[in-house]
Amino acid sequence: MWHRGPVSSSADRFRQIGVTVAGVLCVLGTLLGTGVIGPSVAESSGGSLSADATLIAPAGPAFSIWSVIYTGLAAYVVWQWLPGNATSERARAIGWWAAASMVLNAGWLLVTQAGWLWVSVVVIVALALVLKVVVARLTRLPAHGWGDRIAVDGTFGLYLGWVAVATCANIAATLVDSGLPATGTGAQLTTVVVLLVVLGIGVLYSARYGARLAVAAAMAWGLGWIAYGRLADEPTSTSVAIAAVAVAAGIVGVTLWQRLNRHGLRSVQAGA
Repeated sequence: MWHRGPVSSSADRFRQIGVTVAGVLCVLGTLLGTGVIGPSVAESSGGSLSADATLIAPAGPAFSIWSVIYTGLAAYVVWQWLPGNATSERARAIGWWAAASMVLNAGWLLVTQAGWLWVSVVVIVALALVLKVVVARLTRLPAHGWGDRIAVDGTFGLYLGWVAVATCANIAATLVDSGLPATGTGAQLTTVVVLLVVLGIGVLYSARYGARLAVAAAMAWGLGWIAYGRLADEPTSTSVAIAAVAVAAGIVGVTLWQRLNRHGLRSVQAGA
């Protein structure tokens, strides 16, 4: 069980301010990405990141998950200012990494506005790696109460799960923009293979990071909207839709199975 650290230091206060500044930058990036300032993500980069650009692009409503993630990030910024949290092991372990994730998120929105798709791939891969560090550290330092579970674990779990799917969509969009065909048999086969890679990522995350429901839910959400988009919008592909649903079910199923096994093992150990 994690515990509170020593008395708050100037380093703790500096970290709190840094996280808050990163949160403000994230908000500004959100205003850009949602079209409040400038074109939306779907309209930027020549439409390469729109919902109908590739076979693996999620349908438009999928992106509403960002409102939940951004609300969670705001809650996290507040959480790390609450008495005692500044000196907790969790706050110290993830603070600068969490700040980096918010800055990278804002940076991704900026580079897509500029149409720099290959740079956006580098940024989103970096974001995925940073979020893996955050969730790995949260796994080593269990939550202390529901506030931590919701504002910290829930937020970064959703964040990681969604970015895992978004990274694959971003790479696909960039490759299509560079000249690879967006449709056809080859594109469908390639997309199914990529979806299998997403399944592997989801299973790996579940095994390494404590079978987190938030991660599985965010991945399933993105995959579900990929399936919907391929059935209800262009480009259509029944095979990709079926594969996306199967992968979503697989990730959720493995996560639930691992959680049940973990709880069962704890019950056995408690009774031993």
